[in-house]
Amino acid sequence: MRYISTRDPKRAVSAADAVISGIAPDGGLYIPEDPDFGSFDWKALLSEDFRGIAERIFSFYFEDLPGIPEIVGKAYGPRFDTPEVTPLKKVGDRFVLELFHGPTSAFKDVALQALPLLLSEARKVRGITHETVILTATSGDTGKAALEGFRDVPGTRIIVFFPDGGVSTVQRAQMVTQEGGNVCSVAVRGNFDDTQTGVKQIFVREKAEGLPGTDAALSSANSINIGRLVPQIAYYFKAYADLVKAGEIRVGDPIDFTVPTGNFGDILAGYLAYRMGLPVGKLVCASNKNDVLTEFIGTGVYDKNRPFYKTTSPSMDILVSSNLERLLYFLSEEGDEPVSELMKKLTETGRYKVSPRFLEKLQALFDCGAANDEEVADSIREVFTKYGYLLDPHTAAGWHTADRYFEKTGHTRPNVVLSTASPYKFPQAVLEALGIPHGSDEFEMMDLLSEKTGVQVPYNLSSLRGKEERFTDVVDKEEMYAYVIRTLEK
Repeated sequence: MRYISTRDPKRAVSAADAVISGIAPDGGLYIPEDPDFGSFDWKALLSEDFRGIAERIFSFYFEDLPGIPEIVGKAYGPRFDTPEVTPLKKVGDRFVLELFHGPTSAFKDVALQALPLLLSEARKVRGITHETVILTATSGDTGKAALEGFRDVPGTRIIVFFPDGGVSTVQRAQMVTQEGGNVCSVAVRGNFDDTQTGVKQIFVREKAEGLPGTDAALSSANSINIGRLVPQIAYYFKAYADLVKAGEIRVGDPIDFTVPTGNFGDILAGYLAYRMGLPVGKLVCASNKNDVLTEFIGTGVYDKNRPFYKTTSPSMDILVSSNLERLLYFLSEEGDEPVSELMKKLTETGRYKVSPRFLEKLQALFDCGAANDEEVADSIREVFTKYGYLLDPHTAAGWHTADRYFEKTGHTRPNVVLSTASPYKFPQAVLEALGIPHGSDEFEMMDLLSEKTGVQVPYNLSSLRGKEERFTDVVDKEEMYAYVIRTLEK
């Protein structure tokens, strides 16, 4: 399978090249060129465990990478605290797909334990000997998962930018204490959109000018990299297989997925699973108070010209959802405005509008909803009180959105809420939702939350207490490129 840019379909590259470069030279995102989704035998996955599912999906998308079985075996081994990797739990009248059992307690681990291995294999295939520099913007979870995944991977270096004051205390601690000889994290004065835009601009500049003083080349660990996006498809099929095995559905029955998302990568993986044959009724997009995606799915207008809110679900505090660009390409028809023009409008005016027929196709598969901080807290409290199950704020936004979706549609199909992270990454928000008084130390909050709920604190989070901060730099968004150059010179 070869890959083309969302902004220029004329030049195709191999899967290896797409994974290595991360982003296309024109600033677009790589998508499969003429994918034969109909040839994928999705029913054959239903008897497989997570590793078997992942191996078949990786082989479908990355057919020019020969080491897929070894990559899957290494990626989904003992670093996950359950052999299921992504267990499905029934909670009340719906299901929660737990994606936080990896080494950093966030859903990003499922992809970022695989991406470094995919990149290393792609480098071998292409005979690359120069250093690959992973450049990543994070709203909280991607950063630590990427740092941990690429830690001491030969031939690579990784620099993670995160918004100063825009991540939780635990998320920041995970990044600034990261061990490894090839890692670096740095805070940016601004919000996530400033950080993500800065990283994209560095990629564009590198394509035009290179990186002065080095022969290194940039790549990305964000879901703009197709090697980061594809692994996320696996857990949609795993959830469906689990429902079949549990007798909750029969093969072919449609199910709904409710997906908390900010950058649109997690839910786009669900769209690709649907294109590959998975019986999806609706993909329900859950936002927080930064509800730009909710408005887009509801009206066809994408408008980032709105207030930016810091919420208790910071990984969704995003107004520019990069992966939506891929969906624009997939759903566009002849006569629709080219993706490149829509992205130009977004850059120049902060908004764009899709055609009525595009909106009709979008709404045929996608639904949407949003939850403010109060509604998130209500869901955390309600679910724990009723079912003894502890949600993090992002997953709670998904739960609330699923509630509203049920009320609106009356659908009785099984609904799978995709979890985002361990609640212990956001102990203050969870304690306050449960009405439990607390102090100001987030690590003491973890202990208190565990004491009051009986839910164990993941060791990878509790062990952060007292660790030395290795990275304390804070830069303006205009300084990000210069910071990368200085870091590579060291």
